[in-house]
Amino acid sequence: MARPVIGITTSRRSGWRIFPLMALNVWMAGGRALRWNDGACADVADVDGVIIGGGDDISPDLYGGQLVRSARLDPGRDALERRLVLEAFEQGVPVMGICRGSQMLNVALGGTLHQDAYDAYRDSDRHRTILPRKTVMITPGTRLEAVAGGAPMKVNALHSQAVATLGRGLRVAARDRGGMIQAIERVRAPFAIGVQWHPEHLFYAHRQQGLFKALVAAARAGRDQRDQLARVDDEA
Repeated sequence: MARPVIGITTSRRSGWRIFPLMALNVWMAGGRALRWNDGACADVADVDGVIIGGGDDISPDLYGGQLVRSARLDPGRDALERRLVLEAFEQGVPVMGICRGSQMLNVALGGTLHQDAYDAYRDSDRHRTILPRKTVMITPGTRLEAVAGGAPMKVNALHSQAVATLGRGLRVAARDRGGMIQAIERVRAPFAIGVQWHPEHLFYAHRQQGLFKALVAAARAGRDQRDQLARVDDEA
């Protein structure tokens, strides 16, 4: 059976080094990766699942925030990813957001961000490392709990912004010890999870690989369902 195709958005600036690692995680989970960046022909109809990857800050113009001096913006990528998120939901294609990608899931659905997350959450542990040094608590009864288990999880952290108010149809799936939102998820289909950390760097960890496996499984199930509906239409 052909591997589900997962479209992955990356930065033009750093995608050359990030995409191979993302592709490895997707392959380990049973899928095949396709790289997208601003300027490329990116069509949700060509893939079975979508990953919105990490990178630069999202423009505050998208959620009514104020520009901060430290922000590094990529308006072209913002427009691309917002479109892909909305089209994926319209077409029933599963999505995973990683760091910036989690924030984009929220913003695309009308949510807002804390532009200085650690100013808003003074009690949150401030780590900036790809090593799993930050502890997050998973919300009981969530899809994330079903995928990764309910025990506290050690993750990495490279972000400066975080989800503030939730977008439409989203709920909190994890917080850190200071209360900062660390994961969000869509309440109803299609499958959508956003995590504030970078699971692609933790490919050796079973619980992190579970995120990619869950996305690929949802992508395969959605593809099979679309293929079945197409066959029914042909027979009719």
